[in-house]
Amino acid sequence: MQNRYNLLDREHEPVLDACAAAGIAFLPWRPVAWGKAGAEAEIAAVAADLGATPTQVALAWLLHRSPVVLPIPGTARIEHLEENLAAADLDLTPAHRDRLDRPAGGAGSAAGAD
Repeated sequence: MQNRYNLLDREHEPVLDACAAAGIAFLPWRPVAWGKAGAEAEIAAVAADLGATPTQVALAWLLHRSPVVLPIPGTARIEHLEENLAAADLDLTPAHRDRLDRPAGGAGSAAGAD
């Protein structure tokens, strides 16, 4: 299953939950999206705390969201590939995840949707 889903756009969270319940893979379309200044500030703050990039934090958040989530970020350069792969090693604490959930209005929010 593939739907738009990322830190700023969680409109399809119920679909993700259904996929998780059924053990079906969920591929978030546009796994890294920017556009809301307040949310970007929170993401940047968590990234700074972890010594990571905002992109790594966005991907790590997806990976922590559910074991059925398989983000496939577009990558054209080796440097970006390495950055994206390093996201899997980030340890987002519950406090980090709570902080990242706030900009989008919490789980299930449609923040960032068109």
